[in-house]
Amino acid sequence: MKAAAKAHTNIALIKYWGKRDDALILPMNNSLSLTLDGFYTTTAVEFQNSLSADRFYLNGRLTEGTAYSRVTAFLDRIRDVAGQPDRFAEIHSTNHVPTAAGFASSASGFAALAAAATKAIGLAPNEQELSMLTRQGSGSACRSIYGGFVEWEKGTEADGSDSYAVPVAPADHWNIKVAAVILSSDEKKVLSREGMKRTVDTSVYYPAWVASIPDDLAAIKDGIMAKDFEKVGAIAEANCLRMHATTLAARPPFSYWQSTTISIMQAVQDLRAGGVPAFFTIDAGPNVKVLYTPEYEETVRNTLRHISGVHDVTVTGPGSGVSYI
Repeated sequence: MKAAAKAHTNIALIKYWGKRDDALILPMNNSLSLTLDGFYTTTAVEFQNSLSADRFYLNGRLTEGTAYSRVTAFLDRIRDVAGQPDRFAEIHSTNHVPTAAGFASSASGFAALAAAATKAIGLAPNEQELSMLTRQGSGSACRSIYGGFVEWEKGTEADGSDSYAVPVAPADHWNIKVAAVILSSDEKKVLSREGMKRTVDTSVYYPAWVASIPDDLAAIKDGIMAKDFEKVGAIAEANCLRMHATTLAARPPFSYWQSTTISIMQAVQDLRAGGVPAFFTIDAGPNVKVLYTPEYEETVRNTLRHISGVHDVTVTGPGSGVSYI
C-alpha cells in the first residue's frame, strides 16, 4: 500500500526545551506554536513485500546514518501498532525547509511521515492519536498535525498517553505575518536533542525556565484569542530569550546565535522604538523569525534584507494542518 502526505513546520512562541523522558519524547513543559504556510515537507510511503529493510530517500538521495536510523526506528513504532513487524517501506521525502538550521525540519518531516505511513499500512488514527504517535518521532512534530496556533500538552502519565498537541486557534483566526530570516543553512554544531539534554542536566537557569512557562502560556493564549499583537509578541520574545539564556549557563556553555543573529535582534528592537510593532523569536539555530502585522510588511522586509550576513528573507503566515496528497 502507498500513501503521501504534506505537513508544515511550526515555530514555537512558547518554547519546548527539555525532556522528562528521552525515549518517549515527553517534554518538561507545555509549549505553544504557530504552524507556518511557507515551510513544509511532502512524504510518500509505500510498504513493499519484496523489501527486507526500509529505504529512505530525502530530497532525492538515498539516506543512511542517523537520519535513516531515526526514520526506521519511528516506522518500527508504526509497525508495532499495526501488528505488522516484518513489513518494510520505501520512503520518499522532500523538505522545503532548511534542514537542521533552526527551522524545525524534523517537525514537518515526522508529521508528514506519520500521516503517510499510518495510512499506507492501513491504520486510521484520529488527530489526537496521530499527534501522540508523531511525538515519538520528533517532539515538535506533534504540533504540526494541526494548523494555526497549537499547544503541546506535556502530560503527566509515564507512558505518554496524555502528551499530545491540541488546537488553540485555526490558521484563519488571525492574519499575522512571519518573516523567516535565513542566515545559514549549515547543520548545527549542537543538535537540538544534545542541546536539550545538556541544558536539563547542567544549566543552573533551567529550573527557573520551567517555572516561568505556565504564566507565559496563560497570558499568550489570552493574547491570541484577543488578537493583541503587542502582548503576544512581547511574551514570545521574552520566552525565547529565557530559553537561550539556559544554554549559556549549561556546562559546557553553548549558543545557537551568530553575530548576524544579534544584529537582527537589535534591528527588530530599533523598529519597535520607531513605532513599528515587530518581535523576534529564535529556535535552536541561528535563524530568526520576526513577527509583525501585514501593514508593516514592506518596512520589515526592507530592514531585514539590508542587514549584513542575511542570506534570504521569506515571508509567510499561518499554515494548515497535515493533509493527504
